[in-house]
Amino acid sequence: MLNDQQKKAIHTTEGRVLILAGAGSGKTSVLTHRIAHLIKNLNTPPSSILGLTFTNKAAAEMRKRVADMIDPALAKQVTLCTFHSFCMQILRKEIHKLGYTRDFSIYDERDVRRLLNHLVREELGVEGDLPSLDPTYEAISLAKNKAQTPEEMTGDNMSKQLFSRLQTVMRAYNAVDFDNLLCLTLQLFEEHPDILAKYQTRFRYIMIDEYQDTNPIQYRLAKLLSASHNNLCVVGDDDQSIYGWRGAEIKNILQFESETIIKLEQNYRSTPTILAAANKVIRHNQIRHVKELWSSKEAGDLVEVFNAPNDLDEAAAVVLRMIAYNKNYRIPWKEMAVLYRSNLLARPIELALMQASWQAPGDKETEWRRGIPYETFGGTEFTERAEIKDLAAYLRVIVNPLDQEAILRIINVPRRGISDQALDKVTQKNRDQKIPLWTALQEVNELDGLSDRALKGIRHFISIIEKGREKFAHPPFDEALRWLLETINYKKAIEEEVKSDKAREYKMENVEAFVQTSKNFTDLQEFLGTLALNNQSFTHRDETRDNKVSLMTFHSAKGLEFTVCFLVGLEDQIMPHEKSLAEGGLEEERRLMYVAMTRAKKNLILSMARQRKRYGKDVNMNPSRFLFEIPKELIKVTSWKGH
Repeated sequence: MLNDQQKKAIHTTEGRVLILAGAGSGKTSVLTHRIAHLIKNLNTPPSSILGLTFTNKAAAEMRKRVADMIDPALAKQVTLCTFHSFCMQILRKEIHKLGYTRDFSIYDERDVRRLLNHLVREELGVEGDLPSLDPTYEAISLAKNKAQTPEEMTGDNMSKQLFSRLQTVMRAYNAVDFDNLLCLTLQLFEEHPDILAKYQTRFRYIMIDEYQDTNPIQYRLAKLLSASHNNLCVVGDDDQSIYGWRGAEIKNILQFESETIIKLEQNYRSTPTILAAANKVIRHNQIRHVKELWSSKEAGDLVEVFNAPNDLDEAAAVVLRMIAYNKNYRIPWKEMAVLYRSNLLARPIELALMQASWQAPGDKETEWRRGIPYETFGGTEFTERAEIKDLAAYLRVIVNPLDQEAILRIINVPRRGISDQALDKVTQKNRDQKIPLWTALQEVNELDGLSDRALKGIRHFISIIEKGREKFAHPPFDEALRWLLETINYKKAIEEEVKSDKAREYKMENVEAFVQTSKNFTDLQEFLGTLALNNQSFTHRDETRDNKVSLMTFHSAKGLEFTVCFLVGLEDQIMPHEKSLAEGGLEEERRLMYVAMTRAKKNLILSMARQRKRYGKDVNMNPSRFLFEIPKELIKVTSWKGH
């Protein structure tokens, strides 16, 4: 049943519309009903509707819901995807206008960081231990998201020089990274008005989810695409803008010029007590659209707050409460989450969960179980695992032999007798003659000083890639992948390098999942692009069956909900974070606190420690200032021991 404000948002289809959707207010339902309304009731061609969001999970959920409401064949014609996926689709068709070829490779963050290390060592002549390039990478990424040139970016001369060289080298490799997907699409639209006009004509209705997270490039892309029909609907919540550190600009939603502003304030997730506490906290922010979340549910329990002597006692207290919720109220582990500002706070919680003794509902008094199952989020993604990166690199070189990073990754994987010294000789020719590494490998017979074993290994590698181009010319790709695995004897390589039977089995399961997933694609470039942009599609484990406590950061929890939420480490200098305080980011930290609080459906527990181990020392801590912004009548202060 839709409420009046939701109905208004669905039926207001023309012009520029701002939908301020508070946490848990049903914005996905509104967006999908709006698309269905345009098609079913207004006879809008589905292909003229564009929906953009920020995660593949959100896009997939929207596609599924639209297909449930209208003819699935019509739903397929609607473009629903992330900004990056949308830009990738455009560039696959149009990037030749910018001097690339359509078979370009997509570099992830690790590829770019590795390339930066190479540039520092090989081209700038830095020797010995390298300083951390994290600040340089982050500065370059931020500059790209602001559509800045190397000259315009803020930073030292070395960072600017690396940015410039990075752009040049990636163009030579016919490669783009995630940031380039947006930058190059913007460049394409601005330099080729005919191409922009084509997409302006095609998309009559444009909707953008999570608009508070847009950066300057995404803002400009939206403005250009909607300029013709001017039917732009943006949905978001400025109170949940928590990604300023990676380029998102809250002013995009605060200053959005709109004929119509619709507020979705009815919350369907949390109890009124939790909402009242969250509302009181976020009200202290000065820069925001005024809104007040409310719920028609029963008031619910007060927000519990406790203060433990130290971080280990805090963790033990959290686990004791989990056991009580599980045993007394039969709340499953998967409906509980521990949220924290920094991953560093997770370790005491993990130890306490592993050491816990507990009884499940229905257990006999003499039956005790050891360890509570849990899962930490933010670990190694499926597509970041070495075996998957290896296979993807082979496919990248088969599609794009100019991809030097991919060549360097797999030229000796599995080992084929190409020593580091031999590879140095080849790459030296590559640099001296300014020719692609692939060309240098093909001309390897002209090099002096290479052993017969190295020459044989290089020729074997070239033959695999050239034969692979034939094998992967047509789907199905699972057959070609099995040929590749057999040709390079990858299973044997795993058996030789991995000692643990369990680890070997796990790696082969990942490889098999990769092979099986390839069957869903008829275009190898599309497969590689989806692999680069969508980690979730490739996980082979059914996580919905796992009854585990979730451990994650406040940032990672956005968009999720749990029956019981524990917010730990609520101390000044941690929450709000000391770095954000130093940089004037108090309001974003408060928004982050608001996001974390509104993840809880029924029970919200806030905890802190009077002493915490930081930087190897025991440090006395003070309660977070945000705790004092919650009215006393909404709080139940308890002993850390739970009684």
